[in-house]
Amino acid sequence: MKTSIKVKKLSENAVIPTYGSQFSAGADLYALSAETIAPGQTKLIHTGISLEIPEGLVGLIFARSGLATKRGLAPANKVGVIDSDYRGEIMVALYNQSSAEQTVECGERVAQISFLPYYTADFITSDELEQTARGEGGFGSTGTK
Repeated sequence: MKTSIKVKKLSENAVIPTYGSQFSAGADLYALSAETIAPGQTKLIHTGISLEIPEGLVGLIFARSGLATKRGLAPANKVGVIDSDYRGEIMVALYNQSSAEQTVECGERVAQISFLPYYTADFITSDELEQTARGEGGFGSTGTK
């Protein structure tokens, strides 16, 4: 399924998101400038773009697997959420989980964004909830006897 997303370049050096292959679910986001990230540090990486995400879709920013596994760089918030009414610059809070200083180069792919439909909810106060077999079993409770 394909949709159109308007992109505004906030800088001449900004790179429009691209897909790595025909069936990629996420489009690559590119660093606007070089940034050095110390071990255990988080830095906001500017992309130099803003998006007009259609109503009913959300932009979700995920790690690039190669960057995360080979260099220990991944979004600090694990998944970034870009709402359809946000018109500011897309930035990636990149966290260095490695033990070495890492430099992100200008034009380097730093994360990927996927667009998904979403539901909103009307929250209704209730004194009772429907019972299930799992019930109140929490973390690690499934698959145990």
